[in-house]
Amino acid sequence: MVIKVCGMREAENIREVEALGIDLMGFIFWPKSSRYVSEPPAYLPTQCKHVGVFVDADIEELMQKVQDYGLDYIQLHGHESPDYIRDLGSVCGDAIATIKAFNIATKEDLEATKPYEGTVDYFLFDTKGKSVGGNGEKFDWSVLAEYVGDTPFLLSGGIGPDDADRVRAFQHEKCIGIDLNSRFELSPALKDIKKLREFIKEIRL
Repeated sequence: MVIKVCGMREAENIREVEALGIDLMGFIFWPKSSRYVSEPPAYLPTQCKHVGVFVDADIEELMQKVQDYGLDYIQLHGHESPDYIRDLGSVCGDAIATIKAFNIATKEDLEATKPYEGTVDYFLFDTKGKSVGGNGEKFDWSVLAEYVGDTPFLLSGGIGPDDADRVRAFQHEKCIGIDLNSRFELSPALKDIKKLREFIKEIRL
């Protein structure tokens, strides 16, 4: 199971989270987020992949972040169209993987994924809420039984320290991993290492 920890910013906290053996670490470049990263931290991880989270960003600006942060993945959390993603792909080439996030509440929300099939590497299914992400609330995962697309996905949305059994029990052939953020925080962008360590140990039993 792929484990992504998103919303990182502080250098020492980054080191500690990296040491837990996660696969992906997310940095949020949306200025309205309380986890917004305005400049590269003093330390960037070397043992896990870097994910940049963007919301309707200008492609030129986005590519500057790719360079500054050594991004391996681009996660799109806004209203980016399939044409935007194709334009982005023509600039990035195959070196950068893309993730398109969708906010889900009902099975009807899954219809929005169809135009994006074949344009991105992964989907991310998050909770429909007031913000574009980091709301700390879950959606009804049983809705995802209706997802029959070909694109693999990450499960997100309010996964917390008490959800290890629920994560292990969730089954979908296209689910490759989970995205962890606000429910493991001491404050925005500062993760609780003890809670993360215990949770990761539980789900990897």
